[in-house]
Amino acid sequence: MTTDRPVGPPPPFDPELVPVLRVVNEFFAPDALADPAALSAAADRPSFMEPPTDASLARDGAFTVEERPVPGPAGAPDIGLLICRPAAAPEPVPVLYHTHGGGMVTGDNRMGLPEMLDLAADVGAAVVSVEYRLAPGAPHPGPVEDCYAGLLWTVGHAAELGADPARVIVGGASAGGGLAAALALMARDRGGPALLGQLLMCPMLDDRNDTPSAVQMAGLGVWDRASNLAGWTALLGDARGTDAVSPYAAPARAADLSGLPPAFIDVGSAETFRDEDVAYATRIWQAGGRAELHVWAGGFHGFDMMAPQAAVSRDARAARLRWLRRLLGR
Repeated sequence: MTTDRPVGPPPPFDPELVPVLRVVNEFFAPDALADPAALSAAADRPSFMEPPTDASLARDGAFTVEERPVPGPAGAPDIGLLICRPAAAPEPVPVLYHTHGGGMVTGDNRMGLPEMLDLAADVGAAVVSVEYRLAPGAPHPGPVEDCYAGLLWTVGHAAELGADPARVIVGGASAGGGLAAALALMARDRGGPALLGQLLMCPMLDDRNDTPSAVQMAGLGVWDRASNLAGWTALLGDARGTDAVSPYAAPARAADLSGLPPAFIDVGSAETFRDEDVAYATRIWQAGGRAELHVWAGGFHGFDMMAPQAAVSRDARAARLRWLRRLLGR
């Protein structure tokens, strides 16, 4: 989906989100990473939000929290997994394998983890969150191969974790959603592991950065077209936008979306990734697959994490939870 046709004005933000967005933009402008100095400093600033502590992740003893180094891809350093398990689970539990956001250039395995734990607590699941190398220091395929190595370890050590290897769901937001989609493609193409589902929240899927929503939202919201260009270029270098880009870097490049696990895809109507995410869900359906798509009216990128009390944020979280419950038969 490109900008061959005229593009109208940007859709409005949800009124309840507008004051929150003003505050967010004081710390993080839509085009913040277009500045090379800001991009180079991104890895040293995992998030403008305070990372959660082990104590907060434990949820008053509901989860055990463990950081564990595990083998990375062949010839690469070990990777870190942050493992949060239900403290009292009489039988093997499902696993939400979490890949964090951050535009491929920032973040850590605690970013977005509280929101995943909210879901896990309701469905009785464990969360395993992977610490992958960041671009540009580790360009593609470094980040996704780190995530895949962590996924293989998690499934291979499921018994040790008290987890059910047949009920593993990959998921993440933004760049993490793109990595989760890539993991689903890799698992299909490499013959495993079998995944139960993929939870793709406002996923970053297409390096071409040329959809109508990318054009509409330039200079607006959170993570606009200029920041998106910087993130993709950090990951892909001169290959960005060319036919040489792998679908394991940019899942929208995959020619075949058949044979994938059921997907949940959601995105705001007022954000850069809207049209690439809608197109990805559409192509899954066209390939005969299962996808549930939600486009949240007036939502900016990551609105539910930054404005959790807004009505549209509560609706988004409830929809994800309903999908998970159906997937897990809860």
